[in-house]
Amino acid sequence: MLPSRKTITGKVLLAQKASEKGDIVLVTPDVIVADLIELGRSVDEIPQILCELLKNTRPDDYVGTRPPQRSYEAVISGCELYAFKALSKKIGCTVYYKFTIKDDSLWLVSLHRDRPEKRGK
Repeated sequence: MLPSRKTITGKVLLAQKASEKGDIVLVTPDVIVADLIELGRSVDEIPQILCELLKNTRPDDYVGTRPPQRSYEAVISGCELYAFKALSKKIGCTVYYKFTIKDDSLWLVSLHRDRPEKRGK
C-alpha cells in the first residue's frame, strides 16, 4: 500500500534536512500561527519544533491517506501531502503535522494539537 515505509522514511529525511537548513515555508501562515498560539508557541519556534518532531517520527506515525492526498493549495498544487502525529516533548502533547517537499523546501500545511475527530479516526 502506498506510500511504502521506505517512501515515508525518505520524505521525513528530506523534511529533516530542509528543516535543519531553515528551508521552511508556511502554506497558510495565519492558520498555522493561530494553532501555534493555541499551543502557547510562536512562529520563531517552528524550526526547533519540526526538528524534534521529524527526528522522532517513525513510518508508523503516518496518518495520511493511502495514496497520499494531493494539495489543492495553489503554491503546492498537486504535491503529495504527508501527515503524521507524534509526541512533542517540547510542546507537551501529541501534535499533528502535515507537509510536502517542493524545490528542496519543507512546505508546512498544518501543525497543531492532534485532533483525531477531524482526521476521521
